[in-house]
Amino acid sequence: MDINNMGMTLTHEHIMSNFGANVNDASNYNEAAAFKQIIPYLKNLKDKGIHTIFDCTTAFFGRRVDLLKKISEATGIQIVTNTGYYGAANDNYIPEFAYNESVEAISKKWISEFENGIDSTNIKPGFIKLAFDAGMPSEIDKKLFEAGVLTHKKTGLTLAVHTAENIEAIEAQLNLLEKHHVRYDALIWVHANKIENTAYLLEQASKGLWISLDGVTASNTNHYITILKEFKSKKLLHKILISHDGNSFPRGQKIRPYDAIPDVLIPEILTAGFTENDINQLLVENPKNAFSNQ
Repeated sequence: MDINNMGMTLTHEHIMSNFGANVNDASNYNEAAAFKQIIPYLKNLKDKGIHTIFDCTTAFFGRRVDLLKKISEATGIQIVTNTGYYGAANDNYIPEFAYNESVEAISKKWISEFENGIDSTNIKPGFIKLAFDAGMPSEIDKKLFEAGVLTHKKTGLTLAVHTAENIEAIEAQLNLLEKHHVRYDALIWVHANKIENTAYLLEQASKGLWISLDGVTASNTNHYITILKEFKSKKLLHKILISHDGNSFPRGQKIRPYDAIPDVLIPEILTAGFTENDINQLLVENPKNAFSNQ
């Protein structure tokens, strides 16, 4: 996909996932039921102007690139999948072999997906998805992050890391970036919206870090508008990504919506002093710049 053809983009959603299922069952779906629920929803999103979705469901957590391809072809939505492993959820979705393998060996698996394709397909990842649990970063979370850094250095893929309000985790990540001489703009701080100290987010954004506000719902847009106003006032709107962390087939249950940005947030920020150029910055230009290979 030509990055200039991304159009309006949601950078953190789940087309489908099996969060809460056993890791051995995480990739099993009722395909007919999934397609019946997902395809109309994505067609409706496309009608609302969404052209591209970054799917954040990882391997061992429900990633099925064969199904994503069929859904993309049926809806016209461009779907970008990932490489990496999900280290949050008390490490339930980290494969056992990762504990014993070296950082380099794990990285080679992810680089191979980028160079050769995922699961014997020609589908390749467009970013690296990782995650940290709450509290002091564990050795496995740091190990996977360092493997991600090595993968980035070889492939240019951006690191999107579930970190939320864990300041210790973000600082460990930044230390590892510095250790490997990687720029801060290779990293997206996922779920940064959970941080109450906006000044800290502004500080990290000013250093180059991408700040992902990915919990937008129809009922909390005022909170996001407040943060966006602060970033705009500091001329840092170009470092923000916004999304919902929705799911159109969560363990086969009803949709966790991800249409509040086109339906609610965009109209509201236009009445709050933002411009069409600001919307284009947030939803078109920033995703292009955040995920461009570096």
